[in-house]
Amino acid sequence: MWVIATAGHVDHGKSTLVRALTGMEPDRWAEERRRGMTIDLGFAWTTLPDGGTVAFVDVPGHERFVPNMLAGVGPVPAAMLVVAADEGWMPQSTEHLAALHALGVSAGLLVVTRADLADPGPALAQARERLAGTSLRSVPAVAVSGATGAGLPQLRAALERLVAALPAPVPDAPVRLWVDRSFTIRGSGTVVTGTLGAGRLRVGDQLELAGTGEPVRVRGLHSLGAAHDEVDAVARVAVNLRGVSRDRLARGDALLTPGRFGRTDLVDVRLAGDPAAELPATLTLHVGSAAVPVRVRPLGPDTVRLRLARPLPLLVGDRALLRDPGRHHVAAGVTVLDVAPPPLARRGAATARATVLAGLDGRPDLAGELRRRHLVRAGELTRMGVPVDLAPVAGDWLADPGHWRRLGARLTEEVTRYARAHPLEPGMPLEALRQRLDLPDRALVEALLRPPLRLRDGRVTATATDTLPEPVARAVDRVRAEYGDRPFRAPEADRLADLGLGPREIGAAVRAGALLKLAENVVLLPGAVDDAVRVLARLPQPFTLSAARQALDTTRRVAVPLLELLDRRGATRRLPDDAREVVTPAG
Repeated sequence: MWVIATAGHVDHGKSTLVRALTGMEPDRWAEERRRGMTIDLGFAWTTLPDGGTVAFVDVPGHERFVPNMLAGVGPVPAAMLVVAADEGWMPQSTEHLAALHALGVSAGLLVVTRADLADPGPALAQARERLAGTSLRSVPAVAVSGATGAGLPQLRAALERLVAALPAPVPDAPVRLWVDRSFTIRGSGTVVTGTLGAGRLRVGDQLELAGTGEPVRVRGLHSLGAAHDEVDAVARVAVNLRGVSRDRLARGDALLTPGRFGRTDLVDVRLAGDPAAELPATLTLHVGSAAVPVRVRPLGPDTVRLRLARPLPLLVGDRALLRDPGRHHVAAGVTVLDVAPPPLARRGAATARATVLAGLDGRPDLAGELRRRHLVRAGELTRMGVPVDLAPVAGDWLADPGHWRRLGARLTEEVTRYARAHPLEPGMPLEALRQRLDLPDRALVEALLRPPLRLRDGRVTATATDTLPEPVARAVDRVRAEYGDRPFRAPEADRLADLGLGPREIGAAVRAGALLKLAENVVLLPGAVDDAVRVLARLPQPFTLSAARQALDTTRRVAVPLLELLDRRGATRRLPDDAREVVTPAG
């Protein structure tokens, strides 16, 4: 199925043309038929000679109902611009053409109606002149009479050629169904309708309401008046929703594939229309079927920042238009450049931002987004509409390669600087390093570590092996000189203090493997453990604490914690009578 919207001035025969093509009544309300004019959106469809199906969104042509017209045109890929032969170009023809041009609609037909009432030539020539310079400048033209049927075969053939040239929809794309109608059917509940431009809907699917983010379930699907288990784009579709009341949904809302769209109330856009400096401070943004008041902040000659009155599920590259409802004027078409723009808090930030935007064209660009954002989660980019085909650096974090290299160099500098400033600490705390690098996640710090950097006990050290500050190294050398021939004698606390070995210095020496700490203020040289096992292995087994103390030529102050350490390491085994035996003698 293909979906085409009508456009044109009121009473130029749009609905009559749709009835002639489809045999269906597009005007749904009795008031519309009584007044002979379309007020809200109408829908009808027909089968073309080649077997394809075309559905028409028949939009109102009166100036009072332009918002309704835009809700119908917004999600549709092609349009049929209708001009009456007996009246020619009219004011709403101009506004409808401006809307189609602003939305970038380039596929369509120019249809001159009422060819039985006047020569269609002048109206056709006038319309061609108006279309010149717009996105619809090259569309084919057909003259028809809805009353007599003249020209309808030629119109059907033109429709066949039109839909054959339309780009194929993407069936596995995420769903964003803009709601143009919502109503309740007794026994079924809430039903919404819209034009499915991409993706696939299935009965049982879970979707999200764009307005609230709450989950909803598809209870049933209808398209072209028949029930379906699934519907592929492009299609007019009615969706019966389970467990949601009608008052939770209205025109301008959307049904979304969960997790694939963000919601934003701040966007940077490029204009195609009035210069940025000439735009009013407040306008209405029309996108999909939504119409949302916005505040306009000019940035560059053709770029502005829009603050939306409510968040919408927008993507990079979306086309929309800005309309001044007071002047009945389409001010500009817009292309969404950024749906998560940075704040403009500093002096000159707006000018700098305009420079950045000047290099964007609205096409999703992963490399460019990474250059601008440095670090960003993959899911965040996906919800912006940017395809991700790059492996994360940590978790789901993506990084610009150049920024990642610079971070690695900075990390080494920060760790080295911290080690110089805090020589007795066992490296820089991971959290302090994260804050210094202004990183949003500790996992990023860990991912940046490269040898000789290493992480141990929540701290990052600058070298593969710990080094000692010179004063501590000298103190350890003096301990080695004084106690090298008495390896199981430990310096007393006052001697440690005389040597300059306080708790922090001892901790640094222990981490560096230069000292072995048995208990508070009880330290030995690092080879004492293996030496002790060799000495104890020569004793008659099992042996007592007293025998061990004498064999090691040490005090109880050292012997007790030393034997407990050997027990923990499995070198000795403590027996029920408190005697011990060597388990693994040193060879």
